[in-house]
Amino acid sequence: VQLQASGGGLVQAGGSLRLSCAASGRTFSNLVMGWFRQAPGKEREFVAATVTSGIRTLYADSVKGRFAIFRDNAKNTVSLEMNSLKPEDTGVYYCAARYGMVVTTAAAYESWGQGTQVTVSS
Repeated sequence: VQLQASGGGLVQAGGSLRLSCAASGRTFSNLVMGWFRQAPGKEREFVAATVTSGIRTLYADSVKGRFAIFRDNAKNTVSLEMNSLKPEDTGVYYCAARYGMVVTTAAAYESWGQGTQVTVSS
């Protein structure tokens, strides 16, 4: 599956951004979709994920209550709504896809988008 992420940018602390990821090439509704991020000098970390139907979602503790993941299986898209952004949210955000169960391990995801930069200024 091919993934194309968009929507990153520069925002002040406390602000909001919405990231989007468009998928093509496979049956989107069969895919578990996730968002990960990577800050400079750090490993890629899990942010959020949603099961194929979108009914169940999973979040990293650091973003619970601030971020929300949505998917639209009719449009083959998954979005990440980010609110109350903090400087520590800065990084390159990647969407990822896998078959099977929803997991938080990056290595378990088979397909990755190119990443979109999010910078939160203090």
